[in-house]
Amino acid sequence: MKTKFVNVFAAFIAVAAFSLPAFGQDAKSLDELLQMIESSSISETADSRQREATFMGDQRKQAQLLKQAENSKAAEERRSDRLEQTIRDNDIQIAKLREQRDKRLGSLKELFGHLTGAAGDIRANLNQSIVSAQIPGRTEFLDELIAKMSSDTRLPSIEDIEQLWYEQQREMVESSRIVSFNRSVLLANGEQAEMDVVRVGTYNLVANGMYLEYSPTTGLVSELARQPAGHQAGAADLQAATAGFTKVGLDPTGPLGGGLLRALINTPTLVERWHFGGIVGYVITAVFAFAIALAAWRFVVLMGMSSQVTAQLQSDTSDTNNPLGRVLQVAADNPKLDAESLELKLHEAVLKERPEIESGLNLLKVISMVAPLMGLLGTVTGMIITFQMITLFGAGDPKAMAGGISQALITTVLGLVVAIPTVLMHTLVNGKAQRILHVLEEQSAGIVAGSVEGR
Repeated sequence: MKTKFVNVFAAFIAVAAFSLPAFGQDAKSLDELLQMIESSSISETADSRQREATFMGDQRKQAQLLKQAENSKAAEERRSDRLEQTIRDNDIQIAKLREQRDKRLGSLKELFGHLTGAAGDIRANLNQSIVSAQIPGRTEFLDELIAKMSSDTRLPSIEDIEQLWYEQQREMVESSRIVSFNRSVLLANGEQAEMDVVRVGTYNLVANGMYLEYSPTTGLVSELARQPAGHQAGAADLQAATAGFTKVGLDPTGPLGGGLLRALINTPTLVERWHFGGIVGYVITAVFAFAIALAAWRFVVLMGMSSQVTAQLQSDTSDTNNPLGRVLQVAADNPKLDAESLELKLHEAVLKERPEIESGLNLLKVISMVAPLMGLLGTVTGMIITFQMITLFGAGDPKAMAGGISQALITTVLGLVVAIPTVLMHTLVNGKAQRILHVLEEQSAGIVAGSVEGR
């Protein structure tokens, strides 16, 4: 038992020694160890008391802050109640004042309503009018007037109402005038230039032979990206004129609300319509060019051949440089043949000349039949594209389908445009060839008839 106590005491001393590193040295005796433990306990107790005092101080401060916050909340709630009551009192007072104002206005209230509507309509017209390109800032007064007539605290004056009437009258007067003024114009290449602009009423703006457009949103006057073909000369004459009448093309419905000028400049040219045909249209055009070249070449060859045959008819000697001469030479080379044999010989000679005379005619005929079929191919292709656009974007946007429909219609037109002239050219060239063959057969029959009579 004594041994166990000694061991426990020794372990306690070891733990105490390890837990007191702050003393910087080991205890040399049990008394020193006890003193060191007592000093450490006293120090820890003082630290604990200090921390407890700090905690209690913080707790008192928090309680004080909480009380202040509760007092502030109560004060703000009382203030909110007072403000709500003030608002209710003010609403009642405003309602009374509005009733009093309406009674005093009487029929003027209805008048202000009409004036507000009229001012809104005039403002919309002035915003869209090209007169604003020459006289900007006319709608600022109307904005202020509408704000006054819509306000509960302001009323328009007699001068304001007269100014409204004046702006309406000025717009009517300016719509009948042709005026020249200087201002900046945005050109199609993105540059700006100072120009003398001619305004024709409220219809169109022209400058330097160009038609201009006015943008109400930006206030810019700019050159049309595409000018109406054949009308620039009239615009230039109008700008150069000083008196009298000048012939010029204008859009009577105006540059904004109307659609005549826009439709005119947006109308595609023949070249643009041709491009609408796409690849099929290009192929049809190439075939047409080949048909023209072939028909022209065969017509020239047959014209020369026809002149040679005509010359041979007037000659007594056969010339082998032309078809008729070669046929006559066969008769001259076989003077002793009987009529039947000679007829066969001459018929054989005419058959030899026929391929050269009718060369290219069948190809022209094939082109005249194939061209409409190629146009039909383009039509089917265009309709396929149209249905694909409908599948992707629906049928609500016509622009998405316009490309396919254009190709479908243009290729059909191109096919007919190629087929009709090609048929005419084939008829013309074939007529030349048949006349030459007719002469050959006629002369052959004449030679055979003369041979029979001679016998």
